[in-house]
Amino acid sequence: MKNDMLKGKIVKSIILFALPIMASAVLQYSYNLIDNIIVGRYISEEALAAVGSIGPINSFIIGTALGLTGGFTIPVSQRFGAGDKKAMNLYAANSITLSALIGIIIVVLAHIVSNPILRLINTPENIIDLSSAYINILYFGVPFQMLFNNFTSIARAVGDSKKPTVFIIISVLTNLVLDILFVGVFGWGVEGAAAATVISYAVAAVFSGVYVLKKQPELSIKKRDLKLSFKISWEQLKLGIPVSLQFTITSFGSMILQSAINGFGSTAVAAITAAGRVEQITNIPMSALGVGNSTFVAQNFGAKNYKRIIESVRKILVLDLMISLVCSAVLILAGPYIVRLFIENPSAEIMDYSMQYLYTIGGCYSLVSLLFVFRNTLQGLGYTYANTIAGAGELIGRLLVSYFFTRLFGFAGVCFAGPAAWLLADIPLIILYVIVKKRNLSKI
Repeated sequence: MKNDMLKGKIVKSIILFALPIMASAVLQYSYNLIDNIIVGRYISEEALAAVGSIGPINSFIIGTALGLTGGFTIPVSQRFGAGDKKAMNLYAANSITLSALIGIIIVVLAHIVSNPILRLINTPENIIDLSSAYINILYFGVPFQMLFNNFTSIARAVGDSKKPTVFIIISVLTNLVLDILFVGVFGWGVEGAAAATVISYAVAAVFSGVYVLKKQPELSIKKRDLKLSFKISWEQLKLGIPVSLQFTITSFGSMILQSAINGFGSTAVAAITAAGRVEQITNIPMSALGVGNSTFVAQNFGAKNYKRIIESVRKILVLDLMISLVCSAVLILAGPYIVRLFIENPSAEIMDYSMQYLYTIGGCYSLVSLLFVFRNTLQGLGYTYANTIAGAGELIGRLLVSYFFTRLFGFAGVCFAGPAAWLLADIPLIILYVIVKKRNLSKI
């Protein structure tokens, strides 16, 4: 049964839409989770550190690519809400071709810049070769990731958040089987883990593509629609580039911070890798609600249901704040047990680093709930430049931590990077939402 976001109970509608997104996020997250657990247990602590150390670079390149597709499909949601099916199909088709083209370009550029960046961020010498081997295989999956992300965004834009979850399940199972086979049986090391992930992305892209192009009932994309339109591409790029810049800017800040973490050695890198994975798990419910509200806002903006938008922001904000308290408790109480999933018999030093990080993050988690609500709301309204502004705030926060806090407080300073980034992103987003609400959403 289709979830209609244009009428009915707001919170129920968003939650029903967001639940499959949460499941999808857990499954997508499991790509790296599976790699980390298998690499940490089957290979070595250094291999786990190597896989973890490429996180900021991976976010910089892949996050930048995926951010584009998030902007590309905003007009699809808005045209769906307005009932303009012809334009909706044209925007959806153009986003597919544009994503494939940009994905191929990014593969080439990524292989040029990845190794110099590893040197630039002071990757420890004992893991740099492993990091390079892993990341340079992983980048062959970028076009598949972009296409899959685009196909799922198109499906969600028209109110379908369930089917993509099925495709991710298939892909994750493929990744798990291949990880065990390539790493555990064949002994291919980090290269095997990366290859398994690339193949899994390809599987997800194929299944989701067939569904969107052939089976999705709200869409009717013809072969001729896939021809690239300069006019539509420019409009989509204007929406996608600010979202992409958010990932680029925040990832740049993360790379600077990673450089500071690398200075504490591979043990600290492994600890942050494991603790960071715990944090990512607790992010999922709030992130999914944010994505759900973004689609809700875009559809209702297209339908001119402004009162529903204002009410959705208020109610989802309260819900996200409540969820953040639960997540804080999970980070503080269950964090140590989850960290042990990644490293068999972790040293006291690794556990100390991990828990310092999780205790600090857990005490400030309400800040991230504000970020998800206001950033996604503004994105759904088409104000994607808000993502760039938020990214700039996060960059400043991480720069302050990297250059000042770590020098004053050592590793404890690293732990405040997230809270500082969230706070400096929240402030401009809240101000911008108040302005947009007054100017654009008061039209009754």
